[in-house]
Amino acid sequence: MSYAPRLKKQYKEEIVSSLKEKFSYTSVMQVPKLQKICLNQGVGDAVSDKRLIESAVEEMTIISGQKANATYSKKDISNFKLRKGMPIGARVTLRGDKMYEFLDRLISVSLPRTRDFRGIENKGFDGQGNYTLGIKEQIIFPEIDIDKIKNVTGMDITFVTSAKTNEEGLALLTEFGLPFKKKQ
Repeated sequence: MSYAPRLKKQYKEEIVSSLKEKFSYTSVMQVPKLQKICLNQGVGDAVSDKRLIESAVEEMTIISGQKANATYSKKDISNFKLRKGMPIGARVTLRGDKMYEFLDRLISVSLPRTRDFRGIENKGFDGQGNYTLGIKEQIIFPEIDIDKIKNVTGMDITFVTSAKTNEEGLALLTEFGLPFKKKQ
């Protein structure tokens, strides 16, 4: 018997039927699904210190469980002493089982470790059902050894869904267990 992530099973068994009933879809194929999770980290100080990019790529690889890529500047900006082709960040795109495993760890372990955590805002939707979550400190992930990090940096986590509207995307991510704040 092959292994399937817990959230993938939950999506197939519970979430599909729940969303189908809630939005009165006629087909299972209309139900939105999570397509990918993109992690992005900008390292602004990397212009002066190249080793920061290497440590950012290494940390993103540890957090995601998949090799991270360095991102490079597209044009020159003299005010920031930035030249075209200089490394300025790191990114990873997760799909399939690794995506579900990362989401499970994010919901159950990492977000509750955030300082003064009371839920996440639902203001990060883009109008087409995709959600971007900003994290201020990468040390909320238990995979990161606090003693070995050079500097505390943030990252953006983007959940790309097949939802057509923000309401569908919010319902999907809420069903997965992302702790959104309740409207007052």
